[in-house]
Amino acid sequence: METVIKLSQFLLSLSLLIILHELGHFIPSKIFKTRVEKFYLFFDVKYSLFKKKIGETEYGIGWLPLGGYVKISGMVDESMDKAQMALPPQPWEFRSKPAWQRLIIMLGGVIVNFILAFVIYIGMAYAYGDMFIANANIKDGFSIENKAMLKAGFKTGDKIIAVDGEKIERFDNSINAKIVMGKQVLIERNGAEQEIKMPNDFIDQLSKEEKGPILSLRLPFVITALQPESVNKTLQPKDIVVALNGQKTKYFDEAATVLQNNKGKTISATVLRNQKVVPLEVVISKEGKLGVGRGGLDLESLEKLGYYKVSKQEFSFMESIPVGIEKGKTQLVGYGKQLKMIFNPSTGAYKQVGGFGAIFNIFPNTWSWETFWSITALLSIMLGVMNLLPIPALDGGHVLFLLYEMISGKKPSDKFLENAQMVGFILLITLLLLANGNDIYKAIVGR
Repeated sequence: METVIKLSQFLLSLSLLIILHELGHFIPSKIFKTRVEKFYLFFDVKYSLFKKKIGETEYGIGWLPLGGYVKISGMVDESMDKAQMALPPQPWEFRSKPAWQRLIIMLGGVIVNFILAFVIYIGMAYAYGDMFIANANIKDGFSIENKAMLKAGFKTGDKIIAVDGEKIERFDNSINAKIVMGKQVLIERNGAEQEIKMPNDFIDQLSKEEKGPILSLRLPFVITALQPESVNKTLQPKDIVVALNGQKTKYFDEAATVLQNNKGKTISATVLRNQKVVPLEVVISKEGKLGVGRGGLDLESLEKLGYYKVSKQEFSFMESIPVGIEKGKTQLVGYGKQLKMIFNPSTGAYKQVGGFGAIFNIFPNTWSWETFWSITALLSIMLGVMNLLPIPALDGGHVLFLLYEMISGKKPSDKFLENAQMVGFILLITLLLLANGNDIYKAIVGR
């Protein structure tokens, strides 16, 4: 069932993005009286799951879910329809239209992608508001268990002050991305500030570690269940361990240290149970364990216990507009930085390029509209940016040739465009194989 939910979100998001992107080409084509022969969700390689011709356009759904397309008459595209291009130009064809109209048609898809992302972020700001923890309220620093972070010089208890000179004002989902893409991180440790220079190949190092956040909130030791072999029957689910062997253990990492230092011993313990302090004795195994399962608490419970103060902002519709636009700008700039790192071989970021498997895996196993729209908005930005790359066969390649034509007054020949399209197609297939090959490799090795 979890896989079905995940797959449903993946297909719904992908279909929405493809249809709206292609509409971005379709609508200006119709406005400029350019014939659109096909409008397809997914690719119909020799076979269509569904098709219906309405007017001059065939609408359909293909069987290969690797994208979608509109086939515009008189345009050198992935269809490589040389027979049509060999005939004299017709008034309704793409090649017969002025360069500025062709430019708008080609830019339509990415414009829709960017507009969609900003509209989603505006809608999310209005519907969900903004929940976060002010960085200043994280008094005892962060929990850092990732080996790549430890190797870079971070420790549990470090406070993150700034990344590349940009002050960190709040703890939210963006802080991990900022550190991953950062070069210098200013931290506070034991009351003193110091700067950590991030390794150039940090992303490559991260890929070799277990998946998970590079840093997270420090959480209390909350018992969720007793393991069958546990001898500590005095412990109960929902107990919060607040002291061990006479030492306060506000956070789990502090409790773990005490347990490791007292392997095989019986020590005193204090737990918070139903808001009451209960003293106990516990037996620690030779491995430094209590024989219990542990879990976290939601932000509301953490706030009630006095761990963190959670801030929530709600916005009117008009207030949501600048908030959503700023969120979109931040994501757009962040993705641009990621691409820059991917194209820099020394970072090793290219090894993390993912295909459809990677996109599928970012969707959760449970249905959350907030998460769904957040992922869809980010994917829309990614799709828009990728399509703008100046690679023949992508929108950006067509735009590049159109700009050349508008500046020089010379139109590239159909033969040149066909050859460029073929080169671009081969390059795209190579990139697709690299991305999905990475997915397969990670699935095999478990990383």
